[in-house]
Amino acid sequence: MTDYKIINGTVLSFQEGAPVLEQKTLYIEDGRIAFFPAHEDRTYETVDASRRLIMPGLVNMHTHAYMTLMRNYADDVPFQEWLFNRVMPVEDHLPTEAAYWTSMLGMMEMIRTGTTTFVDMHMYHRQSALAARDTGMRAFIGRGLVGEDLYKDGYSRFSQALEEKEEFESGRLRFILSPHAIYSCSEKLLCQVAEEARKHHMLKQTHLSESVTEVEDCLKQHGKTPVRYLQDIGFLDSETILAHCVQMQGDDLDIIRASGASIVTNVASNAKLGNGIAPVPAMQAKGINVCIGTDGTASNNTLNMLREMNLLSLIHKGAGRDCMAMPSDYIVRAATYNASAALHDQQIGNITEGACADIIFVDLDAPSLFPNNNIISSLCYSANGSEVDSVMIDGRFVMRKGELLTIDKERVYHEVEKYFDHVKKETAQ
Repeated sequence: MTDYKIINGTVLSFQEGAPVLEQKTLYIEDGRIAFFPAHEDRTYETVDASRRLIMPGLVNMHTHAYMTLMRNYADDVPFQEWLFNRVMPVEDHLPTEAAYWTSMLGMMEMIRTGTTTFVDMHMYHRQSALAARDTGMRAFIGRGLVGEDLYKDGYSRFSQALEEKEEFESGRLRFILSPHAIYSCSEKLLCQVAEEARKHHMLKQTHLSESVTEVEDCLKQHGKTPVRYLQDIGFLDSETILAHCVQMQGDDLDIIRASGASIVTNVASNAKLGNGIAPVPAMQAKGINVCIGTDGTASNNTLNMLREMNLLSLIHKGAGRDCMAMPSDYIVRAATYNASAALHDQQIGNITEGACADIIFVDLDAPSLFPNNNIISSLCYSANGSEVDSVMIDGRFVMRKGELLTIDKERVYHEVEKYFDHVKKETAQ
């Protein structure tokens, strides 16, 4: 592995959660960040980062990378129509091996726009892990679980989740248990997942309170909100990641705060599907750890975290008529630093001594960022992803000066187009 000495860059790190900008030299040794060389005689490749911002890679805390095939495929339709009549038929006809290429396409977009780590919920055995392994991305991967009983009708998917963990888990790839939602998983299965998560020392993630229908159905069936339902069955804890949390009621946020669970907000997806706007300012005020995710391209329709950061701030300023809501330093922290707490991994989301060398180089001379009046603000309000010059993950460049080094773009396009033609033919019959 090549070691690097990165000079002349402006480094963005977090000290007690607050962003700090410094001019400093970084050393990358064995995939880790150092502020001083380990040995004077160690050989480094020098990287001149003049006019570059060096910052922690963005962390996409909730997505479905395989869904790139459905980008702009099911737009401007109600949520139930989108899910059951548009998305699911495509998923039913997508060959398993195709998900490798559609996931690869998603990872290509994430790398180009500065994401180094993603949390995935997938449907196709091994494909997300294979693609993440081959692209060099850091990932927390979960096979979507559904059913009545984890050891009966839900066992096929559960066994796949454990097989993936056994085959692929490494310092860069980790695996989490991912029950899809309270409406696709029984109470019994959710309790079983919680027990298995403790047994195997795995995090767990689920979609929660995404739509009005989900909340109303839960109130009718259980007499309580989805949040309280998960609390009462023992599912919520500090190792739980909750995607969406749009329709919060009563003391839902207090319950989440007390549990220690983290929330991932998906502002573009929630707005696009007409599900509403999550009360992120209230979550922030409660002290809940909030992270950012794009969701999948079937509902977003991008995996661009910088776009998501921009929308998250602006939509809350507008909806709340409060120009002070969701300031840029909070947004940048939510897209990077906050992920370390949610994922229980203090080696990501920041540039510190000994941390994983997951860093991105942002061109400060890009027209969209110049002049550099306020670099933190520019990441939230000005950046669009094109400013990302280079991306390093685990001490290895996966993109350098705009050139993808681990992905054959033309091959990916060819394979995705081939499988899209196949799915169109099958779903038309």
